[in-house]
Amino acid sequence: MILILNGALPNGPGLVFLIGSYEIALLAFPVSLSLFLALEFAFTSQSLAAKLVQVQQLSDQTVAQEQEKREILATQNERLERQVAERTAELKNSLEHLKATQTQLIQKEKMASLGELTAGIAHEIQNPLNFVNNFSEVSAELVDELREEHRKPERDPALEEELLDDLEQNLQKITHHGGRVSSIVKGMLEHSRTSPGERQLTDLNALADEYLRLAYQGLRAKDKSFNVQLVTDFDPKPGLVEIVPPDIGRVLLNLFNNAFYAVSEREKQGVEGYQPTVSVSTKRVEDGVEIRVSDNGTGMPDSVKQKIFQPFFTTKPTGSGTGLGLSLSHDIVVKGHGGTLNVESQEGTFTEFIIQLSA
Repeated sequence: MILILNGALPNGPGLVFLIGSYEIALLAFPVSLSLFLALEFAFTSQSLAAKLVQVQQLSDQTVAQEQEKREILATQNERLERQVAERTAELKNSLEHLKATQTQLIQKEKMASLGELTAGIAHEIQNPLNFVNNFSEVSAELVDELREEHRKPERDPALEEELLDDLEQNLQKITHHGGRVSSIVKGMLEHSRTSPGERQLTDLNALADEYLRLAYQGLRAKDKSFNVQLVTDFDPKPGLVEIVPPDIGRVLLNLFNNAFYAVSEREKQGVEGYQPTVSVSTKRVEDGVEIRVSDNGTGMPDSVKQKIFQPFFTTKPTGSGTGLGLSLSHDIVVKGHGGTLNVESQEGTFTEFIIQLSA
């Protein structure tokens, strides 16, 4: 292109001017581009510096916010820990109060059952005390006879020996009946104790028979007109069973009292030919022993059976019971002895409680 134009271009200074202009033009583009790039770089640098300042400001702001959040969080955590500590202390106090209340209620139930036993205990104590008094009087007379015989010039050794034998027999009977009184008093004291008892090898048949008589005599002392047929069926096979005697006795007492109440209520309905009957039986089973307490009283519907072992649930009129008897009985058998306490009943026909204990 330069060669073609060369023919048309002037010679001399004009050519130099044109060439100079052309070279200037050629140099102007890269210089302009360089200036543009330099300006663009300067603008970009300035923009980046501004953004860097913004980023730093945002970073400082974020750090400040994070610090503020940490302080707020620490304050909230401290407040929550304080609230948790306060609530924990409140719950601990409430739990201790509940435990104390539960202990008081349990002891109240024990004393209530002991009150029901009092008349029966008095009756049971009176019989052996009468024997003790009678044999003591006879023994005193025998001693006088023996002294009188001893003072005679001609003593009768055979009579003296006979008097001594009678005196020995009387003392044995006094000891026997005195021990009976002592065992009743001991049982009464154990029944009212607050601390948990120790397991002992116990004649379950004798325990059931004793508490059945005590419960019946206690009820008879309150209502002389009340009569019930007592049926016992004790299996001799159970023998001695390792239990806490006062606790199982308390369970039996509660079941007996409930049975007496049920037959008494049904008797009040005036059913013709009705004979109130309460039965207790023991039996050796595969895994231990079984005690059944049954009555032909009022029975109970299914809705009541489902609630019968709940604390404070009772079908008796207000003031006639605490509603804790069966609940505590269930705890004694299940939690205290690892056994079971169940009930079978048909409304208007019968109720039967079944206790199973390992042996």
